[in-house]
Amino acid sequence: MEILIKAAQLLMSLSILVVLHELGHFIPAKLFKTKVEKFYLFFDPWFSVVKKKIGDTEYGIGWLPLGGYVKISGMIDESMDKEQMEKPAEPWEFRSKPAWQRLIIMLGGVTVNLLLGMFIYSMTLYFYGDKYLPNENLSDGVWCVSEMASELGFENGDKFISADGEPLERFSEVLEKIILSKTITVERQGQSVDIEMPVDVIEKFLDNKNQLLFYPRIPAMVSAVTENSNAEKAGLQQKDLLIQINNVSIKYFDQLSYELNKLENQEITLKVNRDGKDFLINANVDSNGKLGFMPANFSIEQLESLGYYNLQKASFNFLESIPAGYKKALKKLNSYIDQFALILNPDSGAYKGMGGFGAIGSMFPATWDWERFWNLTAFLSLMLAFMNILPIPALDGGHVVFLVYEMIIGKPAPEKVMEYAQTIGMLLLFSLLIFANGNDILKLF
Repeated sequence: MEILIKAAQLLMSLSILVVLHELGHFIPAKLFKTKVEKFYLFFDPWFSVVKKKIGDTEYGIGWLPLGGYVKISGMIDESMDKEQMEKPAEPWEFRSKPAWQRLIIMLGGVTVNLLLGMFIYSMTLYFYGDKYLPNENLSDGVWCVSEMASELGFENGDKFISADGEPLERFSEVLEKIILSKTITVERQGQSVDIEMPVDVIEKFLDNKNQLLFYPRIPAMVSAVTENSNAEKAGLQQKDLLIQINNVSIKYFDQLSYELNKLENQEITLKVNRDGKDFLINANVDSNGKLGFMPANFSIEQLESLGYYNLQKASFNFLESIPAGYKKALKKLNSYIDQFALILNPDSGAYKGMGGFGAIGSMFPATWDWERFWNLTAFLSLMLAFMNILPIPALDGGHVVFLVYEMIIGKPAPEKVMEYAQTIGMLLLFSLLIFANGNDILKLF
């Protein structure tokens, strides 16, 4: 069921983005009286699921859910309609229009996706506000939940200060900054410590199966007791809060684990808080430094309700949400571009993390959450805009390159050159598509 919910969200999100992107081409084409032969959601090789012709345009839904397209007359595109291009140009064809009009038509899709991303972010801020955990509110620092965090040089209790000299305000930004930055500065026992990030930190993260590196420190509360364990024999129960071990005060679970690892195969005295009352019990630690219970898995919101952390929330009226959405979109786009640039550096190993539809689908939650759905849709819209403007033949950016060339030189590039470029671009895109989705499949094993 979880897979179906994620798949449904992915399909709905991409459908919205593709239709609006193609509408960005369609509307200026119509305004400039250019004939649009097809407007399709998804691709339709051999047959369509649904189609209907209205005026000069055939509207439809294809069976191959890899995007969508508009087929504009007199344009060398993915249809590779060479027969049409060999005929004399008609006034309603794309190739007959002035270069500036063709440039607007080609930039329409990217423009729509940029504006859509900004608009969605603005509306999510307007309806839901902006709630986050500031790093400064982690007064006792973070919990290193993965060995990779320790291997990078972090310790339990570290307080994140900055990344490459820029203040690290939000806990949710920590992982992104670790991937993108050269130096992370933390406060450790009152001292400022610089931790240098290796060039292949993203490869290490991928090898770590994208596991969480840090989490706010959680109380040492029992979630479940393992059958026949020392914890069960000692009488520990669900919701017990462990607050002391052998006269050493305990506030967080990582502190408990640290102390237990020093007391293997020993009998200890625990102070336990149960239903608001404190009492002492004796327990035995096994050879692995464990008692035999599962710690409670608290969400950040639950930790706030328990009084451990204070989340910060900003609310926006409609007028305030517009510039706030613009700033958020710009920040997300710049971050994505920085991450994309890592793929071009083989030493980073980032190319191993390239994912296809499976990776995108996994970003959506297993339960339907409208706030997360719209925030992810906004991000995907910005991502789609950036990818489409890349100067690769077969993408909008490739067409823009040829149009700029024409505007500078004063004549279009030879049609054969554009045909060959389109073919190479299509082969490149399909290769990347196979590689990215192949990575998704390999991750299953």
